[in-house]
This record gives sequence, C-alpha cells and structure tokens, in this order.
Amino acid sequence: MTTETLVHAVRDGIARTIAVIGLAGVALIHLLDIPGKFDETPYLGWLYVALILGCLGTAAALVHSSDPRAWTAAALLPLGAIVGYTLTRTVGLPQAMDDIGNWSEPLGMASIFVEGSLVVLSSAVLAGLRGGRRFTLVHA
Repeated sequence: MTTETLVHAVRDGIARTIAVIGLAGVALIHLLDIPGKFDETPYLGWLYVALILGCLGTAAALVHSSDPRAWTAAALLPLGAIVGYTLTRTVGLPQAMDDIGNWSEPLGMASIFVEGSLVVLSSAVLAGLRGGRRFTLVHA
C-alpha cells in the first residue's frame, strides 16, 4: 500500500464516520420531535418516520462502503429536511401553519446545522468521485 493510497483510505474513513454520525444526529433530532406530530399533522409524522429510516439505512450503507449512491442519499435526505423546515417557517404546509416565523426553535436550529453540514460534506465527496479522483479537502 502506497502512502497516497493510505492517505485516501484514512480520509474516506473519516468522511464516512462523520457522515454516519451526522445521519444518526438527523434521525435523533427528528425522533425527539416526532411525539406530537402524529396528532397535529399525521402526514408530517410519517415523513419524519421516512426520514429517520432513510438516514439509518444510508448510515448503514456508509459503514460498509463509500458507494456514490449512499453519498447521494446522504446529501438528498438532509436537503429535503432543510426544504421542509424552510417551507414550514415561511409559507407553511397544509395543517402546519403554526411554525411560520418560528426560526429560533432549538431542535430546528440543531437540525439545520447538522443537515447543512451533511449536505456540504456529501457534496464535496460526490464532487471528488465525479471528477475521477478520491475525496480530498486538503491536498497532501
């Protein structure tokens, strides 16, 4: 194994580990917010369940390999959550108008931070894979 191969393997492992932790964070944040959702807006409750399961499945895939499909899911799942959060805070969604303007909710701010970080990390990895080179944030 060359030094370059080892460096790329370590960077890939670090990126995958950070993504797995981030995906678990997104799942946990939405699990903590889910109890009242089924009573208030059942469809949002089910969207939360889908997001949680998608994040856990994607995290499991990234534990096993650096598959571009898993990285794509690691970018799109949190991006979808960010879009949903933005909609509920701006124009609202059917049966979900109470949070318009409520940008300072602690779980929401934590969610946006974790989801945004995942989108940036996953996009950087995918850009590196698409360019025919391995993921690098810093050149060795």
